[in-house]
Amino acid sequence: MRVNQEVKAALEKGEAVVALESTIISHGMPYPRNVETALLVEKTVRENGAVPATMGIIGGEPVIGMSPDEIEEFGKRKGIAKVSKRDLPIVIAAKEWGATTVSATILLAQRAGIEVFVTGGIGGVHRGAEESWDVSRDLYELGSEPVTVVCAGAKAILDIAKTLEVLETQGVTVLSYRSPTFANFYCRESGFPVDRVCQSPEEVASIIKAKRDFPLTGGILVANPCPEKDALPHDYMDKIIADAVKEADRKGIKGKDVTPFLLKRIVELTGGKSLETNIRLVANNAKIGARIAVSYAAMRRGGKDL
Repeated sequence: MRVNQEVKAALEKGEAVVALESTIISHGMPYPRNVETALLVEKTVRENGAVPATMGIIGGEPVIGMSPDEIEEFGKRKGIAKVSKRDLPIVIAAKEWGATTVSATILLAQRAGIEVFVTGGIGGVHRGAEESWDVSRDLYELGSEPVTVVCAGAKAILDIAKTLEVLETQGVTVLSYRSPTFANFYCRESGFPVDRVCQSPEEVASIIKAKRDFPLTGGILVANPCPEKDALPHDYMDKIIADAVKEADRKGIKGKDVTPFLLKRIVELTGGKSLETNIRLVANNAKIGARIAVSYAAMRRGGKDL
């Protein structure tokens, strides 16, 4: 792996670093909003005391902490592979470019020694999975790797109840940040309970530390709801998502192509509203994730949080 010098120095000093994925750049948003969002998220992480480490694969080499020019190229370049765990050896061997999904970013973060990873929403159990068996690798990576993921819940196109069941089976500690239920991506609350509601970054960091000190295997998921002013109504989004899912079924779209298709179609059906909400919630996750990373780094050093 190629580790950015700033990231490497921060890790060596025990300072806060936040991992960021690149699928949201290459497969989640149109250019130039994808690049603008990636740079906004990095800026937000810095403003809240941590060092950002956007990850991707360039010419077959995993990169931990891409430069602004590399992020720009990721936003414009066509044909970048969407890389989960199973795809890593193929893309690396072929010396190709790859955008890391949640699962691949978790793997790279763990190998780099980064505890906190911020994303928009995790993958999970797809609707109708009892017939399709379509379950994201993200859930299994969360169950096996010691990384804390801060997100706005599972992507809105998924079955939240089944996703939480798989997380429970995998032994993933599921927390909510200042919200009584699991976050619901575009719409804030889902109505489903979590293992603990946390009121501060320090409280989350103390749970992370307890899990690592024990030690217990696997990850922690922190569900951080979308800011209320940016959230979209449940009824409105439920209908749009249902229509997009039906369209994907009619067109025979399967596997890793489902999520990019649905997210793009939802943006079109909402007239761009869902894209704006997506950008706001990712930036909000970056703010909270950075603060959690700072608190955890301070606890590990035995010092006081800033």
